[in-house]
Amino acid sequence: MRNLTYLLGVLLLVASCSSNNVNTKQDTLSSGIIHVSAEESFKPFLEEEVKVFKSSYPEANIIVDYKPEIECLKDFASDSTRMIFITRGLDKREEASFKNQLGFTPTFGILAYNAVAILVHQNAKDSLFTLQDLHDRLVGKNPQQVVMDGNHLTGVVRFLKDSLAKKEGFGKNVVSTDGSEAVIQYIKSNSNAIGFVAMNWIGDTYDAKQVEARKYVKSAMLECTLCEEKGLFAQPSQSTIGKGQYSLSLPIYYILKENAPGLGSGLLNFMSLERGQLIFKRAGLVPAKMSFQKRNSMVK
Repeated sequence: MRNLTYLLGVLLLVASCSSNNVNTKQDTLSSGIIHVSAEESFKPFLEEEVKVFKSSYPEANIIVDYKPEIECLKDFASDSTRMIFITRGLDKREEASFKNQLGFTPTFGILAYNAVAILVHQNAKDSLFTLQDLHDRLVGKNPQQVVMDGNHLTGVVRFLKDSLAKKEGFGKNVVSTDGSEAVIQYIKSNSNAIGFVAMNWIGDTYDAKQVEARKYVKSAMLECTLCEEKGLFAQPSQSTIGKGQYSLSLPIYYILKENAPGLGSGLLNFMSLERGQLIFKRAGLVPAKMSFQKRNSMVK
């Protein structure tokens, strides 16, 4: 009986240690399998990051699910998802909760900077906006139809809600579509509406599909709130984001839970170093790990 009690104690100790060890399967920085959840709007550039990483490390199996930001955070709380990519880091409450759950605090940080583009039809009469203009449309004071990339809390929806609509919430004129591509298609067919998408869905000059879309839609210009000279407007670009001239800049965060070097750490290293950062740059984004000047925008 005493031996049985001892054996049970050992088994419980092993189970407890295993629950705190996120890398339950043996993997390395360049091999193994990892489940990743990512904000849907990140798909164009993240697919390229993963493709290039896997071409260098064929024994790496990275399974990426694209979904709204809030669903990514739910996935991160499960054992199966070790890494997520969203538009924010963890707050203090979330850090404490994960530390209590895992026995250690997940790491997170910014890999690059994106932006929220204001999408209008090529023939739209109004293509200059202030932050107040956008606020009035989002809360319904201006009844112009507004379309966004989902009715769940995607990164773009959350950002606009927190930074512009705030406590007033969205008006009845704000409608949702099934993802970023659907926003672009909607604006192509509705010249009187405006839409919001992540810049990487419309600003990549190397993407033939985006080049074709820009025959029908365009990014509107937004008032520069940090410029010394008043009355200046800017479109989202690497230059205007880096100089703080475009107010709706949006960070790209990784959040990783590994208490030992594993495949998630290998992917993070790749995306943080030159090859990975150049992929962000080629997609029209602003790399955060390479040398550049970025001023904080007025919208947070």
